[in-house]
Amino acid sequence: MYLPRHFAVDDPSEVLRLLRARPLATLITQDAEGLDANPVVLLADVDAQDRLLRLRGHVARGNPLWRRAGESGCEVLALFHGAQAYISPGAHPRKAVDGKVVPTWNYLIVQVAGRLRAVDDVDWLRALVGELTDTHEAGSARPWAVSDAPEDYVRSMLAGVVGIDIEVQRVTAKFKLSQNHPQEARMALAQALREGSEDARELASRMLGQG
Repeated sequence: MYLPRHFAVDDPSEVLRLLRARPLATLITQDAEGLDANPVVLLADVDAQDRLLRLRGHVARGNPLWRRAGESGCEVLALFHGAQAYISPGAHPRKAVDGKVVPTWNYLIVQVAGRLRAVDDVDWLRALVGELTDTHEAGSARPWAVSDAPEDYVRSMLAGVVGIDIEVQRVTAKFKLSQNHPQEARMALAQALREGSEDARELASRMLGQG
């Protein structure tokens, strides 16, 4: 990924924040048949300093993704897309000066390269599914738990999936927030974004130093 220094993010806590807010990753693999991409919800495991160690998830047993790992695993790239929005030149102060401004796009993205192994173990899967469920039900007024379903039904569902465990090798984070523009322009563009979508408002908050 092309990464000018002013867009690079080195703070592990910022990376973790995005991964937890947008856990649906695009998981890219390559084999003799070419490139393939799969949407997979992934849990992030980190150390005490929030540095990313592993990603865990599961796919349908019929999905050939897990078979690509083979005995020794396979290289993968997980893309996590955060907020994104169009940036109009109309809000840029330079438009009124000399018109030398063009449209662009601001966005948040994290790329995680690692080695994937398949985990075909019912106890591992049961623990993972429980953790995934508890994580994403946490904000519910009446959270659902895996134990709410009949045990035989849960086991039949687990038989239809295979776990994936990714050992993280490299993390690249790019937050494009108009850092290459003067502060006055950045603030003006952020104010314009505050009138837009939820994604636009999130970007505006970050650009204004409030996110």
